[in-house]
Amino acid sequence: MDAQSRGRADDIDPADQWVLNPHTGNYELRLDQSAGESPVAARTATAEDSGRRGDTGTGAPRDGREGSGRRGTNSPEVPGQRSRRASQSGGRGAEATATAGRRKRKAPKARRKKALMWTGGVTAFLVATTAVGAYILYEKLNGNIDAIDIGDQGNKNVVSDGPMNILIIGTDKRTGKGNEGYGDKGSAGHADTTILFHVSEDRTNATAMSIPRDLKTEIPECETKGSDGASTTIPGTPDERFNTSLGQSGRNPGCTMKTVENITGVKPDHFMMVDFNAVKELTTAVGGVEVCMAKPVDDPKSHLKLPQGTSEVQGEMALALLRTRHSFGNESDLDRIKVQQQFLASMIREMKSSDTLTNPKKLYTLADAATNALTVDTAIGDAKKLMTLAQEIGKVDTKNITFLTMPVIDNPAEPKPITVVVDPVKGEQLFAMLRSDTSLTEVKQKEKAAKGKQAALLKGPKAAPADVRVDVLNGGEIAGAAGATVTWLQNQQGVLKSTNKANAPEKIKKTTLEYAPNQADQARALAEMMGLPASAMKPGTADAEGLEAMVLTLGADFKGAGIPITGPAKIPADVEKSSADKAVCAK
Repeated sequence: MDAQSRGRADDIDPADQWVLNPHTGNYELRLDQSAGESPVAARTATAEDSGRRGDTGTGAPRDGREGSGRRGTNSPEVPGQRSRRASQSGGRGAEATATAGRRKRKAPKARRKKALMWTGGVTAFLVATTAVGAYILYEKLNGNIDAIDIGDQGNKNVVSDGPMNILIIGTDKRTGKGNEGYGDKGSAGHADTTILFHVSEDRTNATAMSIPRDLKTEIPECETKGSDGASTTIPGTPDERFNTSLGQSGRNPGCTMKTVENITGVKPDHFMMVDFNAVKELTTAVGGVEVCMAKPVDDPKSHLKLPQGTSEVQGEMALALLRTRHSFGNESDLDRIKVQQQFLASMIREMKSSDTLTNPKKLYTLADAATNALTVDTAIGDAKKLMTLAQEIGKVDTKNITFLTMPVIDNPAEPKPITVVVDPVKGEQLFAMLRSDTSLTEVKQKEKAAKGKQAALLKGPKAAPADVRVDVLNGGEIAGAAGATVTWLQNQQGVLKSTNKANAPEKIKKTTLEYAPNQADQARALAEMMGLPASAMKPGTADAEGLEAMVLTLGADFKGAGIPITGPAKIPADVEKSSADKAVCAK
């Protein structure tokens, strides 16, 4: 039974059930539905009642385990959290909320400020679904989400212990009211706007890399699943535009994920896909997005008309801004990508604002719009899983989210270049940095200090190749990697005392080099040859005896003999990047 058939609860806007009590600074449940009545009556519960429940305001068990020590008066909460915790501990949500109304606390600060455009509405679910009618709300929002089975692509777990990679796909599919006139009518949709969003393992930073739709690349063979569960193998094609990795020949987002992995060596864990309607609905739900134009814009093709300076766009105007390619720079797709990145950064800042995060009605509207807008893989295909993913991504500080575009050059195979190809030098450097989880932005001094101490292991004298002794094991995904590495070390690097020890006891994510203190010079030499990051260095505490060898275990980050495990510490200076916390005017 859907949410529309559940009775009186559907006649009430759930977000309207919470109002701000000026006496406490807390959101409280409006128990009386009469217009304009304050929830002051919610504070009339006795002190005796408070004592029985530990005075936590959460409806905690009476044994005191969830008492005032952990969730007491020093932990201001949004109303949705109190109600949810109450329901988990015996269904006394309204009673526990009333108890919380007696405690006078400072107005809560907006602490959930780490939301991104594509997960912002899902973060709103934290508050919206735990108000009155929580089950009905969950059923409604959960029913909004469309999910696609992408077979063996992606990660079956919602959150990864290591770095996470989310592929954001904006498709140009023209379904929905008002979208028929945008050209290419009846198209199955392409991967029109694609961003590989890499979140670091320690969640201190993230990189959002845009992939040009006109990139010429190989679209690898991929497998899709129909609604009946039957699998279909779609042949790969060389020298195709990247945007045909979706929609064409029956390809689904799993095929786009596989194409991205084929190009970068970075495996996406999940995808989130939105279309034209999503742009209009999300920007309207958030109340508009602030943008800045370096000059007046009047584009008759996209119907975009904006003055110089700051404006606010939503709905059709927001879509026009993201679609136009004749108003900025040299009118190329690469310049349009820059505008899209600036727009997304502004959306992130809007989602961080207290105007959004302290307004339950706005949050519910945004949650409804976001879940309606998203199509995702089945591993994150319900509201609770999306909420978990949003919380994880939300740990990243906005100032440490870096936007950039995949480094490309004009396609040398075209007399008059129309498409682009990956820059063979800068592209591989950036991909290696993503694979090795190297931050593109400054992070906290504490993390920098810790990394600096580890980095010191690579500094110092290095042994001659002939003096390096190492046993090589394969703990990665590439069959025969240990043997191939030993052959490369002996024939190309002069490390004759290297031995193939076949497969490691178990698979590992990252390559490691274990060595004794008196082998440090050998370890530094081998690290330089293989491009090992400082994090791969695992020094022991006791010196090696006799002819004992170091142990190199190749992990999932190993891509082939002779290919550096890690990229450079910094991207090339001429690769443009921007931060999500800074406003930039489109030129």
